[in-house]
Amino acid sequence: MIARGVMLGPDQPVILHMLDIEPAAEALKGVKMELMDAAFPLLRGVIATTDVAEACKGSSFSLEQHAAPDCKVLVVANPANTNALILKEFAPSIPEKNITCLTRLDHNRALGQISERLNVHVSEVKNVIIWGNHSSTQYPDVNHATVITTNGGEKPVRDAIANDNWLNTEFITTMQQRGAAIIKARKLSSALSAASAACDHIRDWVLGTPKGTWVSMGVYSDRFYGIQPGIIYSFPLTCEKGQWSIVQVEQMAMAGRATFPYLNDCLLENNFIAMAGLKIDEFSREKMDAAA
Repeated sequence: MIARGVMLGPDQPVILHMLDIEPAAEALKGVKMELMDAAFPLLRGVIATTDVAEACKGSSFSLEQHAAPDCKVLVVANPANTNALILKEFAPSIPEKNITCLTRLDHNRALGQISERLNVHVSEVKNVIIWGNHSSTQYPDVNHATVITTNGGEKPVRDAIANDNWLNTEFITTMQQRGAAIIKARKLSSALSAASAACDHIRDWVLGTPKGTWVSMGVYSDRFYGIQPGIIYSFPLTCEKGQWSIVQVEQMAMAGRATFPYLNDCLLENNFIAMAGLKIDEFSREKMDAAA
C-alpha cells in the first residue's frame, strides 16, 4: 500500500527501509523480491536488513541515534500506548508530538460497525472517537458521529440507529473485543486492516484530515480533557500541514466521561509496570500517585 501511494499520495516516490530479526532474513529477502517484481512506479528503492543501524529505525535506541529529529513515529505493536511511551523515554530528542500510537484501527472498526448497522457505505459515516487505549479498555464514542442522509445532509449516528441499547452495550463490547475475535477466527492477529489503518494514520497526519472530519490517534497527553500528562492516550484530532490538534467536543455522554479516570489509571499502571521492568527511574510511582 505504501509503494502504491496509498499512504503518502499518488505523486510521492518512496524508499522502503525494512528491518527484521536475523531468523527472518530469508523471508525479508523474499518480501523485497516481491516488491521489486511488482514494479511499483513510486518505489525508488528497498532496503531490507537485519541491521538496526542500516535500517535507521526499528528500536527506540536506533531512532535516537540515526533518525531525523523531526521524524514522525507510529507505534503499532501492542501494547501500543505503552510501547510509544517507552520509545519516547529512549528517544528524548524526538519531539513528544511526533510520537504516536495506532488507534486508527479501532476508529476504522467503529466506522465499519456503524455503516454495517445502517446499511450505508463506510465513507458516509464520520467523527467517531476512540478514547484511551488500543485494548479492551478503550471507549468507542459515537455521540458526535454523523451519517450522510439520502438528501445529502448529515444526521447524528445515534439518531439514525435509534437503538441506544445496542450502542451502549453490544457495539461497545464488539469494539473492545474485536481484536480477540479476529485472532480466534483466523488464528492470527489483524494484518490487512492494521496495515490499512497505519497508512490512514500517516496519510492524514502528513497530508491533513478532510475539513469537518476528525480521526483518532494515540498521542502524548498534556492534560487534554483532564487526562494525566505524560501518557499516550487516544483522542479525537484534526491534522494540517503535518501537525495534529486536539478536537474540543462541546458535549460528551456521561457514560463516556465516567470511563476517563479508569482509562487513565489503566494506562498509568501499564506504564509503571513497563518502566519498572526497564528500570527507568523517571517514570516513578510518585507520578502515578500525583495523578490520583
